[in-house]
Amino acid sequence: MHVLHAVTSGWKQLGRNIRLFFLANMLYQIGTGMFSVLYNLYIQALGYEDTMNGTIVSVQSLATALVFIPIGLIADRASHKLLLSLGAMLTGLSFMGRAFASGESGLVLLAVAAGLFAAFFQVIAVPFLAENTDKQQRLKIFSYHFSLVLAAQVLGSSGGGVLADLLQQAGMEKIHSLQTVLFIGGAASLLAFIPLLFVQKTAKEKVLVETVVPEAATKPMVPAKDDWKAICKFTLAQLIVGTGSGLVVPYLNLYFTNRFAVSLSAVGILISLGQVMTIVSMLIGPTLANRVGPVKAVVLFQMMSLPFLLLTGFTNLFVIASITFLFRQALMNAANPIQSSIMVDRVSDARRGIANSMTQTAFMLGWATMGPVQSFLLTAYGTYWGYAITFSMTGVLYISASAMYYFMFKERKTAASKAAAAM
Repeated sequence: MHVLHAVTSGWKQLGRNIRLFFLANMLYQIGTGMFSVLYNLYIQALGYEDTMNGTIVSVQSLATALVFIPIGLIADRASHKLLLSLGAMLTGLSFMGRAFASGESGLVLLAVAAGLFAAFFQVIAVPFLAENTDKQQRLKIFSYHFSLVLAAQVLGSSGGGVLADLLQQAGMEKIHSLQTVLFIGGAASLLAFIPLLFVQKTAKEKVLVETVVPEAATKPMVPAKDDWKAICKFTLAQLIVGTGSGLVVPYLNLYFTNRFAVSLSAVGILISLGQVMTIVSMLIGPTLANRVGPVKAVVLFQMMSLPFLLLTGFTNLFVIASITFLFRQALMNAANPIQSSIMVDRVSDARRGIANSMTQTAFMLGWATMGPVQSFLLTAYGTYWGYAITFSMTGVLYISASAMYYFMFKERKTAASKAAAAM
């Protein structure tokens, strides 16, 4: 109840631009959630083999990864409002086209288009939020943002599945019910551009204001060299985390079905519960960050997740695996908004877009390259030791990333704070 009250009161204090963006992002993510669950079923209903689903996922992910850095460079020079509006419209239109495409070439081309346009929201969201909030608000706003993304995707995925089932029960053929729900998802993402039309352009005005405000005028300009040094550090840390995550996270549904022979419905419910717990942990994250500092909070969340990660990898009991999975999911992901807050605080406004795009590209590259490694280990060592080894490797990589993150970004005590501590 305390968290709910804090969220409600916090929402009332948000600026107009932030509220409009959150509304737009909720619509956008609902459509994305519908596609994440139902689109592979639609491909299957068209009569394609499972390899087609793999091809679609691969080309879409590759398209997103390739465009991250160009979008980041553009975002540092163009209107964030314009780019977000274009991203919403083009993603929605590509989703609506995918809902009715059936030929192989059309499916692949629209998957590439959806991957390209999805990068707009992924890259620009954090810089947009940063430029529309004060430094003191950012951690809270980022926590709201990441929580809202998860909540909207859960709503879209679960609501889309229920709606498709209801349409089939009403007599509609399976493929037509899937097309209808996917079209609705695309329409939801398309409608996200409407709230963005009412966003006030503040980026350029903010830069002009900061040049005449006495406090800002006294601040030294951050050299580009320092910015790029910080960006490289953040990128390296995300590459290591992405590599560890890529060994485990994409295959959690297979882990539960292979080791415990549970139904896909049970796995879906479990993963949804994991997202709900993550939302709660993200909302609690700012409290820990305020007490111990943001860098220590990131490291603590990541290190606390490790025992649960290893228990999940080695247990043969479904109940234990389910509980440890939920806690690992919540603790590891709770650090995400805090990391975003640290990044925008340590990188100047002129390079936040490219910083966000480079870290996301590094994470996705780490994620993408671990597929062959995971499949080799599973084939060579079986469903028990194969998963035990991959979970252990992920643990080692997480420890390395956490240690590196702490020593690269730990808060250094100022002379004033040292003197106060001595007293």
